[in-house]
Amino acid sequence: MTKPEKRQKMLHHIGVALGLSGLGAYYLIIDASGFLEWATGLVNEEYTGSALMVAIMVSMTPAFLLWKYYNRFLERRLAIKGIYYEDSFYKKEDGTDKE
Repeated sequence: MTKPEKRQKMLHHIGVALGLSGLGAYYLIIDASGFLEWATGLVNEEYTGSALMVAIMVSMTPAFLLWKYYNRFLERRLAIKGIYYEDSFYKKEDGTDKE
């Protein structure tokens, strides 16, 4: 592995760490906002865990969408090559997309 490749990978790792830190910060902001308590307060006490899970999923959806775009931007910017699961699922064997 050449020195520029090592540098690119290190920058990619740092970028991913920053992105994951951003996801954590987003969660802490949502938690501090009171949204999770509000959502669990809407249901009976026996369903609190389920309501909390749904509230976390709903509140983190925008963050994970941003994560997807951030990660793809980072990989494109740093010329990191990889294979995405959906690429193998949606492409035919001859390399064209399915209709």
